[in-house]
Amino acid sequence: MNWRNLSLLFSLAALWGASFLFMRIAAPVIGPIFLVALRLGFAFLALFLYGLVIKKGLGFIGSWKKYIALGAVNAAIPFVLISFSEVYLPASFAAILNATTPLFSAVIARIWIKEPLNARKILGLITGFIGVIVLVGWTTIQLHWQTVVAIVSSLMAACFYGIGSIYAKKNFNATPLELSIGQMFGSAVAILPFACFTIPGQIPSMAVIWSVLGLALLSTAFAYLLYFRLLKEVGPTQTLYVTFLVPIFGCIWGAIFLRERIGLATCFGLCLIIFSILLLTNLPLGRKKKVQA
Repeated sequence: MNWRNLSLLFSLAALWGASFLFMRIAAPVIGPIFLVALRLGFAFLALFLYGLVIKKGLGFIGSWKKYIALGAVNAAIPFVLISFSEVYLPASFAAILNATTPLFSAVIARIWIKEPLNARKILGLITGFIGVIVLVGWTTIQLHWQTVVAIVSSLMAACFYGIGSIYAKKNFNATPLELSIGQMFGSAVAILPFACFTIPGQIPSMAVIWSVLGLALLSTAFAYLLYFRLLKEVGPTQTLYVTFLVPIFGCIWGAIFLRERIGLATCFGLCLIIFSILLLTNLPLGRKKKVQA
């Protein structure tokens, strides 16, 4: 990975990490469902127009039913769950919980497509589970029924991401751009009927409006374009490093713009979860020795 691709990787992580900041600002004001509808609608329009300009990624129309299912499971439902959780949880805390997605993906892949769990992956699952316990059990957040439901919602969102990734792997053979445009289309269609009943009664502040636009255009549409570029130039394995950086940026943006406190337990839980991701994604723990001929 050269310096240009490394800068793309950090930019992608910064944008996805910022999504938790944007949701924390907008979700309590306009509601999780309407926020997600705006996010998906604007993101779909942006990506669709991009596809029209480059004349690629528009083959999703022929499989629109499957894309609605994918969009519901892999975007609409988890986006709503995360947005709901951020009504009650700090952005940094929600970002770390969302980083447990590879844990759920590993378990779901074992159950659904019989993907084997070796000793390294089992250790990763155990480490990640301990990390969640440390993060939740030692948090300074006051735990009551609303925050507990919010924590469960964040973890359920990560679970839905795991289900969506396996579903996409089994049912789609499309380019990343087509898959993304199709998913944005399907998720927007899936949430539209529910969004009609949650329209806010008044126009929100400019801070909320800018957060919605940032969430849709920067953290969703533009972020996916960076993701496509990385997939093409460095491959999926090195692109997975973004999983480590997103919760870190989520904590940074929360601390800078929302003045969220990052305690020792949060840092320890984050380190455990990141280490578990390293184990689960089969990324190298050390430098491989060159085989001499």
